[in-house]
Parts: sequence; C-alpha cells; structure tokens
Amino acid sequence: MKLADIYMQFQSDITIIEQELEASVQARHDVLKNASTHLLKAGGKRIRPVFVLLAAKFGTYDIHVLKNIAVPLELVHMASLVHDDVIDDAELRRGKRTVKSQWDNKVAMYTGNYIFAKAVEASAYFDHPRVHQVLSNTLVEMCIGEVEQIRDQYNWGQNLRVYFRRIKRKTALLIAVSCELGALAADADPFIQKHLYNFGYNVGMSFQITDDILDFVGTEKQLGKPAGDDLRQGNVTLPALYAMHHDEEISHLIKNMLNNEFPENIDMEPILKAVKESGGIDYSIEMSDRFLQRAYDSLEKLPDCEAKNYLKEIAAYIGKRKF
Repeated sequence: MKLADIYMQFQSDITIIEQELEASVQARHDVLKNASTHLLKAGGKRIRPVFVLLAAKFGTYDIHVLKNIAVPLELVHMASLVHDDVIDDAELRRGKRTVKSQWDNKVAMYTGNYIFAKAVEASAYFDHPRVHQVLSNTLVEMCIGEVEQIRDQYNWGQNLRVYFRRIKRKTALLIAVSCELGALAADADPFIQKHLYNFGYNVGMSFQITDDILDFVGTEKQLGKPAGDDLRQGNVTLPALYAMHHDEEISHLIKNMLNNEFPENIDMEPILKAVKESGGIDYSIEMSDRFLQRAYDSLEKLPDCEAKNYLKEIAAYIGKRKF
C-alpha cells in the first residue's frame, strides 16, 4: 500500500485537522495572521497528526477528541520550522519563501512564538495531567535541541553522541509523543502507549537521518532548497560527520571551504562529491535502517490490527523516501 492510500483512509479526519489548524492560527493583526498562515499554505505531509490518528486506533477512536492533540503537535512542528529558518537564515522552505524571507527575523520570531502559544491553548481541551506533562517536556527538549544546534554550528569536532542527541530533541521526540499522545487521548493501555512512543522515537531518528542524507543527494527541486544547504549553514550532519572522521583530506576540504567569509558563494559540488565517495552516505543509510528495524521491533509487541500495518507502511516510506 502506498502512503497516499493510507492518507485516503483518513481523508475526512485529516480535513477536519486542516480546518482546525487554519482556525487556530488566525490573528487580529494582519501581519501576524498572514505570517502564521504562510507556512500552513505551503503544505506538508502532516506526518505527526497521522501518527496521532493511527495510534488512537489502539484505543477509543474519536476525531473530535483527537483533533485537540493532533493540532497542537502540528502547530509545535510548524513553529519550530519558523524559528529554524531564522537560525539557518533560510530563504526557502518547501520551495516557498520562508516567513523570515517574506517579512523579517522579528516577525518570524514572534510568529513562531504565537504558534507555540496557540498549540498550548489548543491542548487545554484535555484535563489529563499526563498530556500536559508530555507536551511541556517536549517543548523544553526541542528548545534545548535548537540551542545545541546553534552551539554546534561549525563545530567540526563533534561526535556521534552529540549528533544523535540533537536529532532526538529536534525531530524524533515530537514524532514519538505524537504516537504516545494519540494512544493516551484514546485511552489505550499504558503498555501500548509505551511501545508506540518507542516506535515513534525510532522512526523519528530514521526520518531525520534520511533528511540529512537527502541534503547531500537530493536536487534543489526535490528539497525545496539548494543541496548541501545544511552543511553550508554549519550544521554538521551524519554523512559529513562520518566523512570528516574517516578522511583527513575531506575534513580539511570542508573546514577550509566553509570557513570562507562568504559561505553563500561556495560551490558545494566538490564537498558533496567528497562526502559521497567517503562512504558517509552508505554509513548513514545503514544507521537509518538500524533505527527503522528497532521501530518495527516495537510494533511487533502490539496487537495485530489494520493500524499496525499502516504504521509499518509509513515507517517503510520514511526510511526509503526520496524527498
């Protein structure tokens, strides 16, 4: 089954979530309203809300309850992207101009803050303390991940542990709690919540590693931004990290080129080629597959049902996607 087929199964519920998302980011101030809806109109896969819906199939499924956690989680993701683009000085996101590019950094930062606040407001539907504990902890950890990324920009000496901890906070955690909170909102058994969290965490790690691979092997049309843009911004991801640790010449090449006073003018092709030839891409694919297998192992502990099969299909898509 293709990913589109899974989405078709939940089309009416995803439409409800889309409507709630649009309603959530409305604001009285025109600039704030337009900036808040800017990224929403650029689209997105809505992976996190879909994980909420699938996880809820292991309990009592009610879209009018679930939308109140699916929407906040997607809003948190959207807000983090707005802030990311300020940190990375990114001009494009999903092939469209970013909020900071369309307006400026100040508008982007307040827009991200506003969307975060709307996420917290939307989650107030629940009176279950665990929902708010998990959501607030996720916000804290994501912020730490952002600060760590800023700290580690152009840090050529970082190790694998630093990289994995950073992508856990920046990406994997939100996918993990989407699975966990979807099950919690549906009153699924705590055993199921735990293993869905583990599934989401490992899928999230694979998702981010695949993203980092695509930054080296994808095209600008596929990525919606220039290939190698992460590295140009000083963000050392797994393929480059492997290459630098295993080939001193590549390490010098990357350092010398990216220590340039004008990194936006750098021709990234020699670096992209060197990283590919170093084995960094193959190693990163291997690591992504390891996390993916752990995700499948977590699913095996869950009861057999259609949602379980759908989760397997989405995990397979995430591990093998091309953009």
